[in-house]
Amino acid sequence: MEESSSREKILKKIRNALLNKQDKPIKDLDFTSSVYYDFEDTLDITFAQELTKASGNFIFCDSIEKFTEKLNLLIAEKNWNFIQCADKKIHLLLKQARIPYKFSETAFHKAEAGLTGCEYLVARYGSIVVSSKGQSGRRMNVFPETHIVLAFTSQIVPDIKDAMINLRKKYQNALPSMITFITGPSRTADIEKTLVMGAHGPKNLYVFLVDA
Repeated sequence: MEESSSREKILKKIRNALLNKQDKPIKDLDFTSSVYYDFEDTLDITFAQELTKASGNFIFCDSIEKFTEKLNLLIAEKNWNFIQCADKKIHLLLKQARIPYKFSETAFHKAEAGLTGCEYLVARYGSIVVSSKGQSGRRMNVFPETHIVLAFTSQIVPDIKDAMINLRKKYQNALPSMITFITGPSRTADIEKTLVMGAHGPKNLYVFLVDA
């Protein structure tokens, strides 16, 4: 008797397959080894390479003094009047270096650049981990045209899972309500298949990594 529809043919094949089970076509599969490649360089170099691939800018500083010195040069190069910063620990560094900054709710949307800290850096993807529990909150890494991150070598972790493990240890049962992984500047190619930078956030991303 001929099958009445393509659907019945497919269902018959499924029934036959379930009734007549065969040995797995591929044997001795290794489900325990990592699917990721081993790191060829140190975590800081790997992070720098991956960040650069994602169109981010990496600046290494061997001290806090070098950070403020290089930040001053960047501000002068870009001709910024001031940068927005909500992190009180970073405020102290900026004051000592006489770098002009503001944190103004009324002028927030006009900020040319926003300076934040971060939770961790993920070496494998060149990603920055920020959360809503940071002093910079939810907006500083989104609204300004340029996002500047101050990070330390002690904050670099190999993979996303390591960042999540550390966040759970840090915050215990009170994880931040927002945890964001930033990989390069904001971009989209949805508009006529043309790459547009800064579509949903900053057009530029700078990471100052301090050796500490």
